[in-house]
Amino acid sequence: MTNDLKESFSGDSPPAPAALAAKVRTLAPSMTRSMQRVAEAVAGDPAGCAALTVTGLAELTGTSEATVVRTARLLGYPGYRDLRLALAGLAAHQQSGRAPAVTADIAVDDPIADVVAKLAFDEQQTLADTAAGLDTVQLGAAVAAASTARRIDIYGVGASSLVAQDLAQKLLRIGLIAHAHMDPHLAVTNAVQLRSGDVAIAITHSGSTVDVIEPLRVAFDQGATTIAITGRPDGPVTQYADHVLTTSTARESELRPAAMSSRTSQLLVVDCLFIGVAQRTYETAAPALAASYEALAHRHTPRSTR
Repeated sequence: MTNDLKESFSGDSPPAPAALAAKVRTLAPSMTRSMQRVAEAVAGDPAGCAALTVTGLAELTGTSEATVVRTARLLGYPGYRDLRLALAGLAAHQQSGRAPAVTADIAVDDPIADVVAKLAFDEQQTLADTAAGLDTVQLGAAVAAASTARRIDIYGVGASSLVAQDLAQKLLRIGLIAHAHMDPHLAVTNAVQLRSGDVAIAITHSGSTVDVIEPLRVAFDQGATTIAITGRPDGPVTQYADHVLTTSTARESELRPAAMSSRTSQLLVVDCLFIGVAQRTYETAAPALAASYEALAHRHTPRSTR
């Protein structure tokens, strides 16, 4: 049994039927091609696959029975029988629910009203997938580390840099020392100064952004607690992460690159992390937040004109 399968079959309860499709979307990039065919089949036609034996599904996908069983286990089920039960439940859920009137694909000639509807649906799906796949044990550990950190450094480039800045300003407003680093050179030189008791957070959808991985590696080597927020739990960035928070790997299209959907899922994870820290540090966080509101209040009050 591979390490991935051991981790998936570690005693955790199987995912609920409604979360199966989200689990497939999250784990598919880390699967072998043959396992991807099985995963895509069960996610695309749960009712049809639920009626198949393990041999039937193997024949349908051009794989082996062993591949089908490994895929079931990687998805969090003890065996194929449990996966079939989940597929039957998912099929029943889909039949009883109302199917979405639109898809996530946006065409060049789509009316703007359709664009709004499609984007809204896709954003909702991205958030639901991220919530379903987020490991709350890992999240709790990340919250605990950030709550007591002497200093928090956050790394992100491109669209992820916006998320890094968002997290940094939130943490600053509750009295924590936090800095977002977009310049890769400054990120590394700052990471060198980190020590045990500090926290470094890398935000990268692909999990392979060198400008984000390098400062996290340095922080890891310096003894800081490291956290990766990524859409690829098997990506290179996780080699240097004590805790991994997984975001949704939403489907890309020509007019909607991954940067849009990844930012949505990253912001959800960042908000979960921030709220957890605020809860743990409430006695100091609440007064600090009130003070920051008061300090900025005059900037939101219209000045009288004479």
